[in-house]
Amino acid sequence: MPTTPFPFPREYSFPPFFTRQTNLTTHHAQLTKWSALVLAYCRHHRLFKLALSDDAADLFHNRTLNRRLSLADAREVIEFLRKDGRAEYATATGTGTATAAADGGGGDVVWIYWRTPEEWAGLVEGWVEETAQKGSVLTLYELTEGDATRGTEFHGLDSELLQKALSVLVKRGKAQIFGQEDSQGVKFF
Repeated sequence: MPTTPFPFPREYSFPPFFTRQTNLTTHHAQLTKWSALVLAYCRHHRLFKLALSDDAADLFHNRTLNRRLSLADAREVIEFLRKDGRAEYATATGTGTATAAADGGGGDVVWIYWRTPEEWAGLVEGWVEETAQKGSVLTLYELTEGDATRGTEFHGLDSELLQKALSVLVKRGKAQIFGQEDSQGVKFF
């Protein structure tokens, strides 16, 4: 967790920011600003999943103004992010997309992709190239918690998100995942 407080944008101090705007152009601008705020907030706090009822309390509630974005409006922001490929409702098992959430009405836990799985895959692939790890076998733990990855952006990455990123590399023919769920390894090509 960062030690510096999150710098909320100036709109966050504007009471109408927390009220759904009825003018379509203004509403689209509002969704765009909320989306940017959600991504920046999650990136700052290195949050990969957001529970709309818990984690998001500080994000969607300005205590100074005593204003809160309604849950329905927060879901609309998430849906806006989802359509842009920056959010995905988590299923009960934690992976994939909840089909009930496709209409914006399901799920409380949401993946927030301030970096998409494809972007994380690119970072891992770049690190593999830079550190001459091609042909090496690494555990998933080594990738996210090992000394060799300390200082990389993917150090400390959520294990499920790492799985999504590695799946991208598998599809590209750059990696192979093997082993049991609790002790998986990956070989890079």
